[in-house]
Amino acid sequence: MSFLKPRKDDHPKVHEAYEVMKDGRMDRREFVRVAALVGVSAGAAYAMAGIPSPAWALENSPFPADDPKAKKGGKLRVGMQVQKMEDSATYSWVEMSNQSRHVVEYLSMTGPDNITRPMLAESWTPSKDLKTWTFKLRKGVMWHNGDEFVAEHVVQNIKRWLTPGLGTSNVGLATFGAMRKDSGKKDAKGKTIMVGIENAVEALDKHTVRFNLSKAVLSVPEDCYHYPAAILHPSFKKPLSDNLIGTGPYQMTELEVGKKCVLKRVTKMANGKPFTYWGGTVYLDEIQYYNFSSENQLTALASNSVDAINEFSIEQMALATSLPIDIHPARTARTLCCRMQISQKPFDNHKLRQAIVTAADNAKIKNLVYPRGGDVGQNHHTAPVHPEYFALPPLKRDVAKAKKLLAEAGYPKGIEVTIDVGNTDGPWHQTVCEALRDQVKAAGINLKINVMPASKYWEVWDKTPFGATAWTHRALGTMVMGLGYRTGVPWNETHFASKEFDAALDAAEATFDVEERRKKMEKVEKILQDAAVMVLPLFRPVYNASSKKVRGYTMHPTGFHQFNKVWIA
Repeated sequence: MSFLKPRKDDHPKVHEAYEVMKDGRMDRREFVRVAALVGVSAGAAYAMAGIPSPAWALENSPFPADDPKAKKGGKLRVGMQVQKMEDSATYSWVEMSNQSRHVVEYLSMTGPDNITRPMLAESWTPSKDLKTWTFKLRKGVMWHNGDEFVAEHVVQNIKRWLTPGLGTSNVGLATFGAMRKDSGKKDAKGKTIMVGIENAVEALDKHTVRFNLSKAVLSVPEDCYHYPAAILHPSFKKPLSDNLIGTGPYQMTELEVGKKCVLKRVTKMANGKPFTYWGGTVYLDEIQYYNFSSENQLTALASNSVDAINEFSIEQMALATSLPIDIHPARTARTLCCRMQISQKPFDNHKLRQAIVTAADNAKIKNLVYPRGGDVGQNHHTAPVHPEYFALPPLKRDVAKAKKLLAEAGYPKGIEVTIDVGNTDGPWHQTVCEALRDQVKAAGINLKINVMPASKYWEVWDKTPFGATAWTHRALGTMVMGLGYRTGVPWNETHFASKEFDAALDAAEATFDVEERRKKMEKVEKILQDAAVMVLPLFRPVYNASSKKVRGYTMHPTGFHQFNKVWIA
């Protein structure tokens, strides 16, 4: 397929990326991702890269094309954990967002092909220095109560995210972090209070929003699809489930936490007028979520209790392949982070942490749990699937060195520590911890495993001194690094803080050329690895499944559900 040259009026970064791609220093699909970020339509970006457009590359829509064979109507029953919905800005797990994803929507949407397209936004245009981003919003989008969706609604949401004390993970992302500054004040715990910068976000007119950032950020559209970044109606009050007004094709009619969540297609607005969904044809009449733990979802599908499931674990692959179902795999950056909170004893001792990670063999743990598929982790949070991943030298287990470090830490006769694990997306979490336990024992570290219910683990995941926390996939390594390890952000469960790390991450986030960004990520990854705050042994493939009668059901690497074009045969 021949290349299509960028237009003269395309963003300078598109022309730069095109030359980098032509020189062989950027993968073609990475070029498509980058070109789409700076405002090129997905279809044009694929043409410039000289590769065919997939179904997810429609013009002016984030959704796939209509299937000419599709039938309207029917109910899709999905097996997934049904969770409470207090405030989308403080969602702590994907399942919560899946329950509301078809009701409240996002400015952008990153598809299964890792390309980000406009959603509630119609387009975006960054400045040459990537500090100013102008979003044109779709016109005629209506809220379920009859209000028109306008720019001021976006402004109100983002200003709320920047409010000190809210605790939204959004501020850990490069985009919204670049909208904050140090207030010069401290909270009761002595932490710096961050506030929004002046004119961080502004409505230029009824359908135009401008982001004014303090630094260059390339990932703005991708950050806008972070699952806590849903745009809520101005009338929002907690809990969200009691007043869920959206712009999406469905409304929630029932929520019983731990049991059931029902979404029904919207036909009329609250004012009695017909509701016309901006996103085109939607086929299902209802989406019904039924509560099943991850280990029980496949058996629910096998027994016809549900039509599709959120995911199943590698331990169940033999059963899955024996059933007359469709299996949907994805290579991902999902992982289990066995992390230590360095503000709590004994994990405030760097040499102790070093002893633990040095006594571990990540490759053996990965091969034990995922003998086929997946990638070995290197005790930082960037995965081989991420475009900016830098391959550090392989980690080597060294029991003698671990013993020496343990003695230097003040524990020459050994130490006993406990790790909390909730098996929040499968018993493989416990298997990882058991393998780690058996490995570190040789160095004199007695690791006890406290297995607790998944719901209980999510109550303590950011508080426990030593915990095994599941992290979902993100499109970029810089995104997860910012969410989890930037100083003072809400999801920094290790309490790691390093000005050097923050500065190195800032530099990587602002670098356009993927090869140059990868070089800068070497420092980011090495700082975190040397801090020894975690044993992160693997990145896992994921699988979901559906009945043969369900069409259009896919596996998004982050586990996001977007069932607009799903239908029942």
